[in-house]
Amino acid sequence: MELISRSSFFSMMRNSHTRMPPTQAESVIKNIIREIGQECAAHGEIVSETLVAFMVKAVVLDPSNGFNMDRTLIKSDVQKLVKHCVTRLLDNKNPSLDTIKMQVYFDMNYTSREEFLEEHHRVLESRLGSVMREITDNRACAREELESLYRKIVSYVLLRSGLGSPTDIKIVREATVPAILHEAIPATTQHIDSQLQIAQEQAYRYTAILEKVRQNPLMSVQLQPYMLKEALYNVRQYEIFLQIILSDIITCAQEVEMMIKKLGAQLEQLKMIVKSKTAVPTSQVFPIFIALSNLWTSFQDETVLISVLSNLTSHLEAFLGAHELLFPEKVLRGLLDGVTVKTDVFRMREQMEDRVNAEDFRKLEWLFPETTANFDKLLLQYRGFCAYTFATTDGLLLPGNSAIGILKYKDKYYTFNSRDAAYSFAENPENYINLITEKAKKNAELIQLLELHQQFETLIPYSQVKDVDKHIKPITKCESGTQTDTHILPPTIVRSYEWNEWELRRKAIKLANLRQKVTHSVQTDLSHMRRENGSQVYSSKDASTQSMKEGSTRVPRPQVYIAGLRGGRAKTTCGVKVNLTRAIDET
Repeated sequence: MELISRSSFFSMMRNSHTRMPPTQAESVIKNIIREIGQECAAHGEIVSETLVAFMVKAVVLDPSNGFNMDRTLIKSDVQKLVKHCVTRLLDNKNPSLDTIKMQVYFDMNYTSREEFLEEHHRVLESRLGSVMREITDNRACAREELESLYRKIVSYVLLRSGLGSPTDIKIVREATVPAILHEAIPATTQHIDSQLQIAQEQAYRYTAILEKVRQNPLMSVQLQPYMLKEALYNVRQYEIFLQIILSDIITCAQEVEMMIKKLGAQLEQLKMIVKSKTAVPTSQVFPIFIALSNLWTSFQDETVLISVLSNLTSHLEAFLGAHELLFPEKVLRGLLDGVTVKTDVFRMREQMEDRVNAEDFRKLEWLFPETTANFDKLLLQYRGFCAYTFATTDGLLLPGNSAIGILKYKDKYYTFNSRDAAYSFAENPENYINLITEKAKKNAELIQLLELHQQFETLIPYSQVKDVDKHIKPITKCESGTQTDTHILPPTIVRSYEWNEWELRRKAIKLANLRQKVTHSVQTDLSHMRRENGSQVYSSKDASTQSMKEGSTRVPRPQVYIAGLRGGRAKTTCGVKVNLTRAIDET
């Protein structure tokens, strides 16, 4: 793990030696690094090649040093570069150098939880392979041989756990009854919390003094030698590293708590199986022994990880020595006279209600907690510090307040400490982004502090390489409603459609029977006056046809008379029917 990869550093420096072959250019660069290291060693300062390489890059990037990367470095340029690097590396009272050293040390000694455990297991397997073979190949029978085997097993456990020397009786007892995690996690967490609180209070005081200097320009001349901003960068970087370590410690605590529950469950299950039995089948207890062994190994991993994180925390404190030299408590109290020291939380609460109005910016997108589902997971630029304040005050770090609105610009997310700062930045974002980049060239520690990876790709730290391409897109949410007309289009459902052929057959039979049915209606004396009945008939109309020829026919009118129905005296009537109808041919 290196703060800058040697290949990327060499490629950067080769741009100044384009006329040289690659091997010759690399040889020149190595000679420069070696010469700088030797010069520092001659003055009693031992520096690593990684730190020297970073310092070379920082000196070349600083425009005030006058190095032009578009032309070949001549001998005088190399001598000038070596001189600048040695001067900066020997300036032990410079908070900027302490910050760079802190960044290099953290990156060389910190790795992710998964990568650390994987590397730890690999080293253990390679180191304990011979001891494991001695135990597994042992065929002890006598009491002395079994005691020797037991001691080897205990030694293996101690060496694997990394708890200490197997010859120390206290360590042996600790290995047989592990209780380290119950004490180590709270103690480490408490220590980191206390250090984090001290660092934050120091950062709040430095910030308050710098704000006072902004209002009183005459103080800037008096405080210029004290490098107050560099000290602020140093303590803010320390705070960030402590938060990273504390996050890992919290993860360890959660894992340990979960493993303790699993351990209790496995032991309880083992008791239920064994009870008072003299013999238990291996098929029942062996899986539990395997699970207990895995839990024990996990406890060992957590112990080692917590130990490494605790040591890392302790070593980081060594890079804060310049504060006491530059800013004794008496000097700070005098500078803070009449100044209100505000915490980051207090600053956010001050501006909580003064939010950005998204309607004021038609072409820019603003994100808010109530409209973005993953609002807390967005990767903020400059570690969440206010971009506008940093650009306009020559590097003052003020925490941004995400609650007033996050600006999305070119797939990056920016926060601001006030509404006015947000509006000013939104008018010309590119201008302020360029100002921040130029400031970072003068103070190389800002490249990692503010995560300016894309602007300076050759200085990406190993611990943050995995986050360079990670881009979390905001999931926006809003209250919305829709209304649909009942029938926008005429319905196209065929109600008479049937997919069942038996249902179709039933309907067909019903229709066939209906042809032979007659509809009847009746009306009774009790119901014919209860309602009005109506019927409709078609009125008669004249109709005519035309044929090829005209013709007509006339049928004679029938004339039939009955005589003798009246006037007779007889008791019976005898009628005579007389047909007077004319013949057809007479009509």
